Amino acid sequence: MTETLPDRIPPALRALAATSYPAFSAAEIARRRAAIAAMMQQAGASHLLSWGFNKQGTATHYLTGWPTTSEACVVHTPGDQDCLWVQYVNHEHLAAQMAKDATVAWGGPVNGTDSTLRSAIAELKRRGATPGTIGVLGPLSWTQHELLAESFGRAINLNPAYTRLRMIKSAEELDWMRIGAAFCDSAIDALLAKLRPGLTEHQLGSIVEEAFSPYGGNAGIHYFGATPMANPVSFVPAQFTSFRKVAAGDAVVTEISADFWGYGGQVLRSFAVAAEPTPMYRDLHTAASAAFEAIFAVLRPGCTPAEIVAAAAVIEGSGFTICDDLVHGYGGGYLPPVLGSASRPNGPLPDIVLRENMCLVIQPNVITRDRRAGVQTGECVVITADGAAPLHTAPRGFLRV
Repeated sequence: MTETLPDRIPPALRALAATSYPAFSAAEIARRRAAIAAMMQQAGASHLLSWGFNKQGTATHYLTGWPTTSEACVVHTPGDQDCLWVQYVNHEHLAAQMAKDATVAWGGPVNGTDSTLRSAIAELKRRGATPGTIGVLGPLSWTQHELLAESFGRAINLNPAYTRLRMIKSAEELDWMRIGAAFCDSAIDALLAKLRPGLTEHQLGSIVEEAFSPYGGNAGIHYFGATPMANPVSFVPAQFTSFRKVAAGDAVVTEISADFWGYGGQVLRSFAVAAEPTPMYRDLHTAASAAFEAIFAVLRPGCTPAEIVAAAAVIEGSGFTICDDLVHGYGGGYLPPVLGSASRPNGPLPDIVLRENMCLVIQPNVITRDRRAGVQTGECVVITADGAAPLHTAPRGFLRV
């Protein structure tokens, strides 16, 4: 099987990438449980209820290995066996195979009574939970919070602490992200080979997904902005594709994310179609590339958000600005720090510093100040003891097709 995988997957990770239902090692699971236990202890929580639905709420996957499909709920007590409930009865069989360290059960009928949450509440009572000791992770609704409060009072919101925990990646998590990054890079290879005039944006999306879906990659996003360079009407990739056909002389700007079981990369590139970039687009991309390199150069443990924003000053110095976020954390969610530039700030700069094994997406979406034209370039990198290292190997620059 490994010989059929995309070439960009590193040789040392090809066996892992070829596993039907991969799992983290016992040591990695123990590390996570210890980190969750410390987080709970600091907040005064004796039990944890993790909620997720439709791949929202990553803690369920983080704890059990089950990527949430429909509603799923976990009760976690340090030192005890996890209990996982899945809302759809036909999902229970696979969940039991993938969530090897948890007891798995059907949550109950889908009849508007929040049966999955009620099952979790019953288990918390069986474990002797008392009011004021329940920590919660995930996007519970107002109604679900009220239902939980009827038995245990106000829950302890552990989401901010969990976000901080996920900002630092383990060695195994980084390996999984490298596979996801390789899927993204394979999509760029496919666009270089197949993007041509006459294709619709919908077809570009198909090209992207066909580059990794046959090998177990899961689509995150594939945003496209296709516009004539001579008369541009798009300055940032759009979140939904359309029937607009790519034409000679277009710029195609894309943002692609693909996952390996919840761990992905993110790559952003600009293409010139059947033409050389116009002077304006050349200048836009020159500024974007310079901003990427300047930001990459300052990244290291201890780097501050202010240093990152200052490194991007070449954008404003070239007479341009940005639309999309300049930088954001990644891996287990859209994580801090989420930064804008001097001319398009993203609120007050967060009071954090970079640490080793944090992952960031550098993605300067440099645009004209009249918001007519724009390009984007960038990718996910990891902070190392010596600076930053890319997770991606896709070709950089203003790509020609």
